[in-house]
Amino acid sequence: MAKNKRIYGCTECGATFNKWAGQCGECQAWNTLVETVVDTTPTGGSGRASNWAGELAQVKTLADVSTEEMPRQPSGSSELDRVLGGGLVAGSVVLIGGDPGIGKSTILLQTLCRLAQTMPALYVTGEESQQQVAMRARRLSLPEDKLMVMTETCIESIIATARRERPKVMVVDSIQTIFTEQLQSAPGGVAQVRESAALLVRYAKQSGTAIFLVGHVTKEGSLAGPRVLEHMVDTVLYFEGESDGRLRMLRAVKNRFGAVNELGVFAMTDKGLKEVSNPSAIFLSRYETPIPGSVVMSTWEGSRPMLVEVQALVDTSHLGNPRRVTLGLDQNRLAMLLAVLHRHGGVATYDQDVFVNVVGGVKVLETASDLALLAAVMSSLRNRPLPMDLMVFGELGLSGEVRPVPSGQERLKEAAKHGFTRAIVPRANAPKESPEGMQVIPVTRLDEALDAIFD
Repeated sequence: MAKNKRIYGCTECGATFNKWAGQCGECQAWNTLVETVVDTTPTGGSGRASNWAGELAQVKTLADVSTEEMPRQPSGSSELDRVLGGGLVAGSVVLIGGDPGIGKSTILLQTLCRLAQTMPALYVTGEESQQQVAMRARRLSLPEDKLMVMTETCIESIIATARRERPKVMVVDSIQTIFTEQLQSAPGGVAQVRESAALLVRYAKQSGTAIFLVGHVTKEGSLAGPRVLEHMVDTVLYFEGESDGRLRMLRAVKNRFGAVNELGVFAMTDKGLKEVSNPSAIFLSRYETPIPGSVVMSTWEGSRPMLVEVQALVDTSHLGNPRRVTLGLDQNRLAMLLAVLHRHGGVATYDQDVFVNVVGGVKVLETASDLALLAAVMSSLRNRPLPMDLMVFGELGLSGEVRPVPSGQERLKEAAKHGFTRAIVPRANAPKESPEGMQVIPVTRLDEALDAIFD
């Protein structure tokens, strides 16, 4: 039989101790000792390594390894499949995090109810009763005749049930409520989360079951628990957006089977989350007349372009330090771009408060928003509306040059599809042949771009 020994390891220096203490005896750090289980079962002296299936590990050259594409199982939601990289992969482990009430349990219940019609599926909840899960399924009008539901928090019982029922896809909601009997600490602790996740990952690789893990987040927005949890799983997805808003964005921050930073857009309705196939039409606000401080840009999310509206408000500051506030953009980058505008555009904002917002709650992480951001700032500062058929994108350097961005042709085609007739882009992104009905104006410097925007 296996012999397990409990030790306590320091997360700072790695020292181990037989008993817990508030302070590490080696590095003197406080509250860093974490409970760990060590298997002391003799190996019999064989010294042979085994893989997930318990077989002897084999060594191959890269030429002998099969590169056949892994089969994908559609989840029933095109936006979820996009974020996953094309669908579910057998034996994969997907971690989904997000704020409370944003829709993590809802989207997984919808997905499993659909998949249960064609394959065995198991929904394990440690936070709700079976009755609560059934009530939500009926409220969302989901098929509930084939989905298996289990309320359990002990990981040994969960895996034993899964081995008996043999589901092809399984949800564990949430990993912070699961505990293993090998440890004495409370559920949600660093050791409990790490060991429980390790057992689930091992079971997924052995059985070929696709597993979804729901993870709580801290007040800073990062996943609660040890960082190693994100390293152990195959895919990490984050829900973005306001919990009281209508739109939800599901972003892939890690994916071993698809593109990183892929974005799926959903709308929260009374029947659950519905995918938004054309997000550009949702994020664009059409006004009856042009308004100052608003411009449309094309951002690249994963494998597709998306049009979003950038708004800016510039007002006289009555404080010693003018405010720089951003929603959906990097605040430090705004400060840098305002310095570039002063140095190479001749426009000073040192006595102005600048507020910038990306409409719809989208987080723009790329530098292609630089030119559009300054265009919106200048429009608000001069109180001059920009044409409603204008689209802008481009990166700005510290010397005032307009630098190219990836996938410029696809961005222009997306704008032309939505009726935009003018585009101001970096010269290196200018196509040899402009999209039909669109005038593309290439620029190389910031002053040249401002003249083209406000001609």
